[in-house]
Amino acid sequence: MMNSILMVHEAVGNDPSASYLPDGESEKMTMPSRMLGNTGLKVSVLGFGAAPLGGVYGPFNEKEATDTVHKAIDLGINLFDTSPYYGVRLGEEVLGRALSGGWRQKILLATKCGRIDKAEFNFRAPFIIQSMEDSLRRLQTDYFDIFQAHDIEFESNLDIVFTETYEALQKLKQQGKCRFIGMTGYPLGLLERAIETCQLDVCISYCHCTLLDQSMLSKLVPVAKRRGTGIMNASPLAMGLLTKSPPEWHPAPEEVKQAARKAVEYCASRGGDLSLLALQWVLQQEEVATTFVGMSRMSELENNLRALEAKPDPELLAGVKEILKPVQGKCWPSGHWKAEG
Repeated sequence: MMNSILMVHEAVGNDPSASYLPDGESEKMTMPSRMLGNTGLKVSVLGFGAAPLGGVYGPFNEKEATDTVHKAIDLGINLFDTSPYYGVRLGEEVLGRALSGGWRQKILLATKCGRIDKAEFNFRAPFIIQSMEDSLRRLQTDYFDIFQAHDIEFESNLDIVFTETYEALQKLKQQGKCRFIGMTGYPLGLLERAIETCQLDVCISYCHCTLLDQSMLSKLVPVAKRRGTGIMNASPLAMGLLTKSPPEWHPAPEEVKQAARKAVEYCASRGGDLSLLALQWVLQQEEVATTFVGMSRMSELENNLRALEAKPDPELLAGVKEILKPVQGKCWPSGHWKAEG
């Protein structure tokens, strides 16, 4: 149950990660949290991925989504991530309405720029500047805690990203429109280059800190530590592969999909749930500041919070790792980045 979230981390003043037990109980509890690089931000280990608020994963009820946002905040989730890409701006609008009435001031709010639609991108400075203004309006705020260039591997000329886009992000930061800047993408090699080339406060890496692929921990984390860049993890279930109903469109090689299916069956045969196990494992990785999990329903919030209540079952985890070992770290192409990683 939600009332049994771990109460093991020290409360820090008015840190947004601090919260109170629901239903009028007075005992104070704190969502587990970690420092985000050199930003000084203390973020909840479980981040709120707001893509479902744009209908990315199917229809949703806005009233329930709003209630879910509020309950998540009450229970200590303090970092919310969205993008104009989620639902072609709908996701930002829905989250903006949910955060009205004083809720915005209780959280750290992150959004992105550069990705417009499935196959439409614009990383030129004028668009980045305009995107900021449009997102501020949709999210009903006058600044963002984090603003990032979204899926940079889809820019064919990466020199634009590392010069023009980066300079635009810096300008917005200097103007006070955002507190911290970063970049996101799938190829680890590209994120390593971005961190080394630009002075990024943060970055989002997805699908590389999962039971299927742990290469983020060995490849990206050391670079980020050296540069003081905060790592935010996304897609802890490998974009649905580590679930009972993986999407047909998933870009992973067939051998990876087959191994994931075997892992799902293995867990089920032992009364376990691979999705829960996978999230439990991710949340134990102390070198990752936060992991974004998409949610728009109260039931999804409750399921995600369950992963904080106990460590992964060691025997079940060992069995799953053995099944996935032959495909560990196998990637797929993304955007224009051709280098390995």
